[in-house]
Amino acid sequence: MNIFYGLLIAVSMYSKIPVPVVDWTKPRLRYAMCWFPVVGVVCGGLLWGWYQLAARLQISQAAAGLAGTCIPILVTGGIHLDGLLDTVDAKSSYGDRKKKLAILADPHVGAFAIIGGSVYLLLYAACLIQLFTDGAEAGQGRLVAAFCLVFPLERAFSGLSVACFPCAKESGLAHTFSDGAHKKAVRIVLALWVLALSLFLLDLGMVAAAAALLPVVLCFWYYREMAKKVFGGITGDLAGWFLQTAELAALAALAVCARWMAL
Repeated sequence: MNIFYGLLIAVSMYSKIPVPVVDWTKPRLRYAMCWFPVVGVVCGGLLWGWYQLAARLQISQAAAGLAGTCIPILVTGGIHLDGLLDTVDAKSSYGDRKKKLAILADPHVGAFAIIGGSVYLLLYAACLIQLFTDGAEAGQGRLVAAFCLVFPLERAFSGLSVACFPCAKESGLAHTFSDGAHKKAVRIVLALWVLALSLFLLDLGMVAAAAALLPVVLCFWYYREMAKKVFGGITGDLAGWFLQTAELAALAALAVCARWMAL
C-alpha cells in the first residue's frame, strides 16, 4: 500500500489531477519519486490528444499551438514554471550563494522573473506552433509524438537528480523527497523509465530520438553543474527550472527537425 500511497503523493504534489489526499509519512515517501513520470505521461497524452483533435476539427496551427502551450501548465498547476521564475530571479541577482538561496525561498516575484517567464512562454508557443504546423505534413506526426514523450522523460531525469544530487539546504521540497526516498530503488526504477522511453523514441526514428533525448541529457548535465557551482546543490525550484528548460530545448530541437524534414 505504501507504493500506491507514493503514487498519490507524487500526483497530488506535482499536478492538479484530483486524487485522494494522504499523509506524507516516511514509508509512503520512499517510492514517491518512482511515480513522478506518471504526471508527464498525462501531460504528453493530453497534448497528443489535443494535437489529433485540433487536426480533425481543422483548428489553425496557431490556435492549436497556443492552446497546447497551456496544457502542461494546467495539468501541473504551474509548479515547475514557478521554479523557473524563481531561478531566473536568483541567477539574475548576481549575489552570493546565500542571497541566491534566499531569493529562491522568497514568495515574491521580481522583474527578471516576469521578463524571463514572458520570453519563455513566447518561445515555447512559437516552437509548438511550428511543430504542429510541420507535424501536419505526412509522416511528421512522429516528431509531435516524440515531444509528448519528453514530458515523462524529463521527469525521470528530475527524479534521478533528487535521488543522486546533493541538496543545497536541509529543508524544502527537494530535501523532503530526497531524505525520504529509498534512493537505490528510486534510481533503478527511474533508470528503467529512461530506458523504456528511449526505446519508444527510437521506435519513432533516429532523428526524433536524437532531437528529444540530446537536449534533455545536455540540460541535465548543465543543471547538475550549475546547481553545484552556483547554489551548492539542488532545490525544488532548480528542479523545476531544469524541467522547463529541458522541455523547451527538446521542443525547439524537434521543431527545427520538423521544418527541415518538411522542406
